[in-house]
Amino acid sequence: MKTSVIKELNTFLGGNYMAIQAYERYIHHIEDPIIKQTLQKIQKDHKQHAMVIAERIQNLGGIPVDDVGFKGTIAEIVNNLKGSSNDSTFILKDALKGEDKGIEISKELVKGDLDPKSLELVNDILNHDQKHVNILKELILQKG
Repeated sequence: MKTSVIKELNTFLGGNYMAIQAYERYIHHIEDPIIKQTLQKIQKDHKQHAMVIAERIQNLGGIPVDDVGFKGTIAEIVNNLKGSSNDSTFILKDALKGEDKGIEISKELVKGDLDPKSLELVNDILNHDQKHVNILKELILQKG
């Protein structure tokens, strides 16, 4: 069971690394200082989540991944090929879509073989990610 827990947590960790990289792009392209600050706060949360997940993997005897992995790298290349925008509404909607997708994928993940402590950790992080969704929705409403 430990091996499957470590594998699932590493997948979850890779997703957090994808989020960190996505927010790096958003922050680079955003000009509005208030939105930039909000995106930086969300990115900081994802970085903290990644550290906690990595620590849990280590405590289970595993080795945490340290990047997004092959799938994430391909997704990153495809995303970069799409181009980017400096439009704050576009960036906020894209960030919202990414957060929603990450939560959806992660909820499927936690249906698997996580031990109670790991499940609690992941659920806490997902609850925090849901707050990101609410913040992004509020910013979009303010812009609209």
